[in-house]
Amino acid sequence: MELALDEARAAADIGEVPVGAVLVDGDGNVVAKGRNRREERGDPTAHAEVEALRDGSHFPGWRREGSTLYVTLEPCPMCMGALVNARVSRVVFGAWDSKAGAAKTLYRMGEDPRLNHAVDSQGGVLEGACKQLLQSFFKELRARRKEERNTSER
Repeated sequence: MELALDEARAAADIGEVPVGAVLVDGDGNVVAKGRNRREERGDPTAHAEVEALRDGSHFPGWRREGSTLYVTLEPCPMCMGALVNARVSRVVFGAWDSKAGAAKTLYRMGEDPRLNHAVDSQGGVLEGACKQLLQSFFKELRARRKEERNTSER
């Protein structure tokens, strides 16, 4: 999860929502990393989880079964769907997402028996650090936007 936090910080450094992900194979080897790049790429699907899966798909010999994705924020429905379709075995996330969490909070997509694959999930790992990074980012963003509004009104 520390590596995922590093990716999240790198996303924040370029103005992206600070979410980072790291894909690990069944032997514990890092296969791929990802961070939010939605603004940078102009791509609404460029979430950290999807970026890690895309990068991992190019890793020679990577077997998706048995792999774990570590991500700093609970995956949304799109990302959980991608994890199910990629047949990733497990997702471990930091902060819970009360607005879009699809691993455990709003939906439990990884446990849905109607889908073709199950994804085990565990939340709250390094939750404080993950949550703090997100809260700080949005606090700074709101302050910056407020200052821009005040400047434009003068």
